[in-house]
Amino acid sequence: MNAQATEVYWGTLSHPLFDNRPLHVAATENGLCRVNWPHESFADLQDWVNRRIPGAKLIEDRERVSEYVSQLKQFLDGTRKTFDLPVDLRGTPFQVSVWKALARIPCGETRSYSDIAEAVGRPNAVRAVGTANGANPVPIVVPCHRVIGKDAALTGFAGGLRVKEDLLRLEGVRGFTQKGHARFRF
Repeated sequence: MNAQATEVYWGTLSHPLFDNRPLHVAATENGLCRVNWPHESFADLQDWVNRRIPGAKLIEDRERVSEYVSQLKQFLDGTRKTFDLPVDLRGTPFQVSVWKALARIPCGETRSYSDIAEAVGRPNAVRAVGTANGANPVPIVVPCHRVIGKDAALTGFAGGLRVKEDLLRLEGVRGFTQKGHARFRF
């Protein structure tokens, strides 16, 4: 699906939704490849690039990532509901199938992990879907925050449950319960 990129361009976005802590936004020539959560460091971005795009050169270039940053900011400001961006998804075939299913969840709606397992043709792979969901390299653009438990509980979230709640509320979603795993309360 993706040609091996030798350069990964990055920039940052700070937003009040994340207490103005920076998100690192990275892209290859093929599209957006990584959005870090605010609790993740630049070293986390470097580690991800080293694992997923071996030999790539990480280059700060705000101009090359400006459209990605702009659309993310518009979404977080509540003025954009969908993204019109190329993505460069780096993962296993199963992960990529899950991420593509996530991308089809409309803004303002949620799905359960079992709904996504059904959508990818693996109805018994609910836990694997959860793991793939948590490994999503481009959160917000590929809306992993829209996946909740079958009982409407928030369950877990790599960005932290407060961020998941904030993103769902931003989209007008109210039909969830604030229950979730303790390790995601940050």
